[in-house]
Formats: sequence, structure tokens, C-alpha cells
Amino acid sequence: MSILIKNIKQLIQVHENNITIVKGEAMKTLPVIENAYLYIQDDTIVEFGTMDFCEGIDAETEIDASGKIVLPSWCDSHTHIVYAGNRVPEFVDRINGLSYAEIANRGGGILNSALQLQDTSEDELYEQSMRRLNEIITMGTGAVEIKTGYGLTVEAELKMLKVIRRIKQDTLAKIAPTLLAAHAIPTEFKDNKQDYIDKIINELIPKASALRIAKYIDVFCEDGYFSVEDTEAILKAGKKHKLIPKIHVNQFNILGGVKLGVDYKALSVDHLEELDKKDIEALKCSNTMPVALPACSYFLGIPYTPARKIIDAGLPLAIATDYNPGSTPSGNMNFVVSTACIKLKMTPEEAINAATVNGAYAMGFSNMYGSITRGKKANIIITKPMDSYAQIPYEFAHDPIDTVIINGQVLVK
Repeated sequence: MSILIKNIKQLIQVHENNITIVKGEAMKTLPVIENAYLYIQDDTIVEFGTMDFCEGIDAETEIDASGKIVLPSWCDSHTHIVYAGNRVPEFVDRINGLSYAEIANRGGGILNSALQLQDTSEDELYEQSMRRLNEIITMGTGAVEIKTGYGLTVEAELKMLKVIRRIKQDTLAKIAPTLLAAHAIPTEFKDNKQDYIDKIINELIPKASALRIAKYIDVFCEDGYFSVEDTEAILKAGKKHKLIPKIHVNQFNILGGVKLGVDYKALSVDHLEELDKKDIEALKCSNTMPVALPACSYFLGIPYTPARKIIDAGLPLAIATDYNPGSTPSGNMNFVVSTACIKLKMTPEEAINAATVNGAYAMGFSNMYGSITRGKKANIIITKPMDSYAQIPYEFAHDPIDTVIINGQVLVK
């Protein structure tokens, strides 16, 4: 199967040589070819350039992109889309004045989702999750990380991993599976958290490893959840089973989890709504990707990740949805890109870099995803007609997408 996209108004995120990460000042640069073409063979980007050099290229499918922008598909490096039901009543509770912590203390929050998931069959959980995934693909997401964490028992966490495996087999999108059993403390362990940690370390991680599904290990390092010491013990156990560390960190409090993530060579540290100079200095000495989740801040009404401090310190930054039923019931990366510009004060170039190549890096995929480069996978967004790529974040409630190509296949919206 070959595809020729021609008369492209702007072909963006174009790199002659492969790029796997963009940092600091370089994030303000987004390479563009005006009046361009893009040639795809099977699932691979083969050639691109200006229309002056397009003559003579034959393809089975031709797409006229006159007036349209073409860019790599979004790479969403932080989601929890395998969950059951919803938490609409808690949304109303927050409107009526209850905080995230107060809802959790009443048995809501993650514990509520865990109860729903434990009572949902694997097949039904798969069907619900695939509907969400298919929806975000139509919104331009071509690579996505999926975490467990709403099981909170050995059996339910393994059920989530099996669902993620089925999704990975059945979707064209690239999937990164993450074990996040340390997402909350189950009610039966509230007076003895260490017993739950021991169960994660001694039972769940070995069983998950034996299934050969999870690639990453994650922990919610936060007051009332898992301390820095707890997090270290779980990351250490995960690494013994060749699971790569990631951490939910600094969402509400600064505990020292960023430095721990750096020390354990975490691929990413995610949330970072709270951040201090020590955290930034630790990140400067690492290959760890900071990840901001602006839609979570929007939904909960909490501070936004200080993106300007991170980027202006010469660091990279990725942005992701945090798609989950409690704090971000949306997987719309277009909205995330807009919110990064409007609330995090990122330029459109920075936001698109953060949502493509740096998002791919935060999943370990940027050697093959996240930019328009010869030899990379053909995961492509074609927008509706627009003046420039800056219109994508500008029209924050608008659906900018006309066509999505995943693994070289044109999908019908």
C-alpha cells in the first residue's frame, strides 16, 4: 500500500536526520516545509519535500491536502484508559465544594474506580477501553501509554494487563503498557500499607513479569498514598524484573520523588504541578523526561505545571492527557496542546514538540515515532484547511482533524 499526500500547505516536524528528543530553546523551533508532499510505503515514511520534486511519484492512494497542515500523530505518554464505568457523581461533588482529598477519604476517587473494575468482566473492560482508544485515535493520537492502577488486587491488576495486551494486539496504535499497582492503598490495607507494598513486590510484580506484558513500573508518590521510601522499594523490585521506572510525582506536594526518579533512571516523571529548584537541578543531570498534564489541572482546578521554568532551564518537556475517570475524563490531545499554550504559556512550536517527539520519548518510542523522518512509522494527522499550525491550539474547542493515518492505513473518522 502506498500513499501520496500532495499540495500540503505546511508539512511540520520535518527532520532530515532522526530526532528523538527536543530540549530547552530548541523546543521553540518546529521545522516546516511549505507546499509539500509526503510519500508513504506500507507503514513507513519514505520521502517528502516540496511539490517541485513530486512529479513522477506514483501511489495507490493520492490525497490532496490543499490548504491543510500535515504533522506526526500525537504521542500521549500518560493515560489510564482501561477503567470501568465513570465517576460522574464525584464531578458533581467537586462542583459542590468537596476537594479531591475529601472525596478520596469518603471512599471515592481511585478506590471507587477499583471497586467498579473488580466487578467488571475482562471482556466488558476490553470493550469499554477499546471504545475510548478508538475515539482518541480519531482525534489524532497514534501512540499511547496505558497504565493499570484501578485494580488494586493482584487478580484485578493482572486482568487490566491482559486487557492492555488484547488492546495492543487489536489496535493499529502503538501501545506502551505500564504496571501502576501502587496507585492507591486498598481499604483492607489502610491500617497496614506495608502489607500491600509487600504484596506488590513479592506477588504482583513477579506475576506481571511472567505475563511479559508490562514494560514500565509506576508509583503514585504523594502524601496519603506512597512515600519516597515506598516508591523506592517498588521501583527497585520492578527493575529486578526489567521494568523501566516512571513516577507520578509532585502533583500536590514536593516530597523528593523527582530526584528519586532521576536516581533510578526513570524514563519520565509526570505531573510536576509543584516544582522547586532542587527538582529542576536534578532533572538537568538526567535523561528523564518531565511530563505535564494540563487537562488534569484544568479539571481539578489545581496549579499548572510550570512549563516555562522547565523549558527555560534548558530541559525537555512532554505533554499528555492523563485520561482517567477521576481527574481527566478526556483523551483529547488537541485540547491538551491548546491548554499548554493558553495556561502553561508554551508557544505553539513548544506544545507541538511536547506532544509529538517528546511524548514519544516518554514512552521509549521516539526512534520510530514523533517526527516526519524517512524510515519512521507513518502515523500522520491531516488537518482541516487552516492558515497555519498555530491555528490548532488557537481554536481550543475546535476539532482540527480531517484525516488520520495510523501505520500507513487511512482511517475513516
